[in-house]
Amino acid sequence: MERENVLVSAADMARQQDFTAKIKAIHHQRGQQPKALVDTYGCQQNVADSQNIMGMLAAMGCTFTDDAYQADIVVLNTCAIRDHAEQRVFGTLGTLTHTKKANPRQIICLCGCMAQRKEVADRVRRSYRHVDLVFGPQALWRFPELLYQVYSRSGRVFSIEDEHGAIAEGMPVVREGRTRAWVSIMYGCNNFCSYCIVPYVRGRERSRDPEAILSEVGQLAAEGYKEITLLGQNVNSYGKDLPEKWDFADLLAAIDEIPGDYLIRFMSSQPKDATHKLFDTMARCRHVAPQLHLPVQSGSDRVLRAMNRPYDRAQYLELITYARAVMPDLVLTSDVIIGFPGETEAEAMETVQLVEEVQFDALFTFIFSPRPGTPAARMEDPVPRSEKQKWFDRLCDAQNAISETIHRRYVGQTLRCLVDGETGDSRWPLSARTAGGRLVHLTGDSAALGDYHNIRITDSNTWALFGELVD
Repeated sequence: MERENVLVSAADMARQQDFTAKIKAIHHQRGQQPKALVDTYGCQQNVADSQNIMGMLAAMGCTFTDDAYQADIVVLNTCAIRDHAEQRVFGTLGTLTHTKKANPRQIICLCGCMAQRKEVADRVRRSYRHVDLVFGPQALWRFPELLYQVYSRSGRVFSIEDEHGAIAEGMPVVREGRTRAWVSIMYGCNNFCSYCIVPYVRGRERSRDPEAILSEVGQLAAEGYKEITLLGQNVNSYGKDLPEKWDFADLLAAIDEIPGDYLIRFMSSQPKDATHKLFDTMARCRHVAPQLHLPVQSGSDRVLRAMNRPYDRAQYLELITYARAVMPDLVLTSDVIIGFPGETEAEAMETVQLVEEVQFDALFTFIFSPRPGTPAARMEDPVPRSEKQKWFDRLCDAQNAISETIHRRYVGQTLRCLVDGETGDSRWPLSARTAGGRLVHLTGDSAALGDYHNIRITDSNTWALFGELVD
């Protein structure tokens, strides 16, 4: 795909600014400062997209609310990875019939990965006629134009064309908080894992220019953000479409030269593109967190082939062995799917055995959920859900025991952690994250929020650490 067909031109971005100004003028003519609600489902990329949507809405003169009855504009930014997430969205759309009835001028927008699916858009056309605007991830940068069409036509607008996708630099952003920030380094996916809908709804891989990324990260570091997470469907393939020779390890090394007191995290990674060069770079970069999320999905080579995952168990284990050799303090997490179509109990137990061999710090575990439009959804799947649940429970029991043991080793240590939130629990009022991303509940004063502090770990359980401020 040619780069000139990927980058949105300055003229096209200026055109969107013109639509933004027109909408702001409409709001002014109505004598109102409208309130907007942006509700986000799914992954960190959706969170980053929602922050761009909020930036555009703010430029239109909107303030923000969490109350749908108070909102003049409602945006649901959706996820298509699992059926449960989609059903939640349809449930929310149903409840919005009441807010629209209370405020007939309310504009309801459905966007994100779920909205890009034709069958979803068709269902919204038929059954959710109170929804005014539907658009997919590739049309995100055109949100002002699409919203203006809703205002000017007083009709429904759908933009879900199947397209490769684009890169739009310079979109406004409203970041939530001053501690963490998300930076998209690339969009789309070329992997076509047989169970995954992402390549169909987010288009092909396209990398942002490194200079744009470095500028954004540099600005965030200068503003005092403490954690910056680099985002992409497969960050390890960053740079393959760039005319100059850049890969993800090169990008990390360049970011590491930016001064400031911050950590860099990234997700998500694909084992097929993870290299020794990447791990060596992580090991020597002072700003890169000692944390790696490397989804394995299955411990069975046959199931991996059926998933269209182009690595095998031995290759995955070699990657982990090398990564831990150069980063002894590495915190390792992964994704696992149990009950893939055609998977046997013996193959599921190969995954459990892999988990016990690797000793992950934590896992994100799922029972297979078929997504319409993917090859896996058409595969024979004779094993009943009840049997898959038994395999899943054995997997979770194994990982929970491992996590509990690993967390126990932290007790007595003093760690530099980012204090990032309040819990509402009087006993453990604050939350923090270790450099490796482990959750810590702790005592202390809210004045510690938003900065790094030394925390003595006093207790642990399967899911978290507990501690106290010592500085």
